[in-house]
Amino acid sequence: MIKRWFNKSLLIVLLFSGITVQAQQTYEITVKDAVDIAFKNVADLKNARLDYKISDARNKEIVGLALPQINGSLSGNHYLSLPQIQFPDGTEKSVYDVLRDNGVKDGSGNPITKEGELTFRNFSFFTPWNISGAISVQQLLFEPQVFVGLLARKALLESSELQIKVAEDKVREAVHKNYYSVLIAQKQLFYVQEGIKRLEKLSADMNEMYKNGFAEKLDIDKTTVSLNNTKAIENQLKNGISIGFSVLKMTLGLPQSDTLVLKDNLTPQLVKEGVLDDSFSYENRNEIKLLNKAKQLQGYDIRRYKTSYAPTLAAFYNLQRTGQRSAKSGSSSGLPWFWYSSSLAGLSVNMPIFDGLQKKFKMRQAQLNLEKVENTLEQAKQGIDLEKTVSKITLNNAMLNMDVQEKNMQLAEKVYNTVKKKYEQGLGSSFEILQADSEMQQSQSNYFKSLYDAIIAKVSYQKALGKL
Repeated sequence: MIKRWFNKSLLIVLLFSGITVQAQQTYEITVKDAVDIAFKNVADLKNARLDYKISDARNKEIVGLALPQINGSLSGNHYLSLPQIQFPDGTEKSVYDVLRDNGVKDGSGNPITKEGELTFRNFSFFTPWNISGAISVQQLLFEPQVFVGLLARKALLESSELQIKVAEDKVREAVHKNYYSVLIAQKQLFYVQEGIKRLEKLSADMNEMYKNGFAEKLDIDKTTVSLNNTKAIENQLKNGISIGFSVLKMTLGLPQSDTLVLKDNLTPQLVKEGVLDDSFSYENRNEIKLLNKAKQLQGYDIRRYKTSYAPTLAAFYNLQRTGQRSAKSGSSSGLPWFWYSSSLAGLSVNMPIFDGLQKKFKMRQAQLNLEKVENTLEQAKQGIDLEKTVSKITLNNAMLNMDVQEKNMQLAEKVYNTVKKKYEQGLGSSFEILQADSEMQQSQSNYFKSLYDAIIAKVSYQKALGKL
């Protein structure tokens, strides 16, 4: 029994483990691939696309207002007590009327002139059983707000599409920065690990020299300190890369369980590529396009209130079929159902005369909102100008520093190789080679930092130009 339970449990564990492993995916990606993945997965972009679909549905709703409106109705009722009215009884004459008509005179010999009082009977125009069915059709011929809404349909969809593009620009910038951050850290880690190999070999050589009496214990200790410091840097870089991958997965909208392999190779030449193309138009920025579209939509809003003073015109048609039956219908002596139809067609005009100046002040609000959009547009242009200026200066400084640090790294490596040869020939000290190695590692660290600053500055500059 226990064995059977254990086998089932093991099967369930293996099954779920297989599902977990199967769910994990490995992505070998360039920065362009990373952007494409983010566009598919990021929640903000998904919501922006849903907003576009909502706008499309709202547009179709507006179109529906201009289409015929058809309604049907069916009702039936039975009067428990019929509504009645009083009606003069024309079949009866009073006594006075009969005497007067026959010329009878009273005791004084005078003819009778007094009129008799009419009698009344209760009468109902309704039958106990009633059924009524109707169908009505109304076609809006002109309604100001619907008319303007139809004109604004395309602009509304374009506005929603531009909102998607603005969201894509933000995602694209974040992906580039996070991707290159990890890529540069990985490249720096490679150089640090090469430095560890150098120091480990140097430490092994010094141990042999110490055994043979050609090195001091102090030289070995210095080398060990330098090796330990380099290993600490390696550990920090590995942790930083792990965190960087986690951030990048979040930016791409991927599960943390997935694996990313970065395929791009970042070089100074790649950083410098295309930086001389500084052509610019405000229309390159989707934020400006979106604000211009908002300005256009605000103009439609003003037009909507202006045209609301115009009358509303609609055509209508109504067809009704009614059935009535008396209380005795259905019996052998009863009457059948009485059916009749009625139809009606016409035009309706609704003319606004005075609304307490509501439309006037609504129009005023729309005009002020238009001014706000124009102010925001102007401020956005000023912000873009500042962004362009700052990012260009930052990029120039970053590229100059990158060139300097690249030369320093090459020079430090050359110095190290020279000092190493002298040391191997017995012409140099351990202090000189450790110092040269430390300076080379520092120059490498400075170079990768400058490379990171340069690529981030380039991403910011391209984003400012609207060319990222």
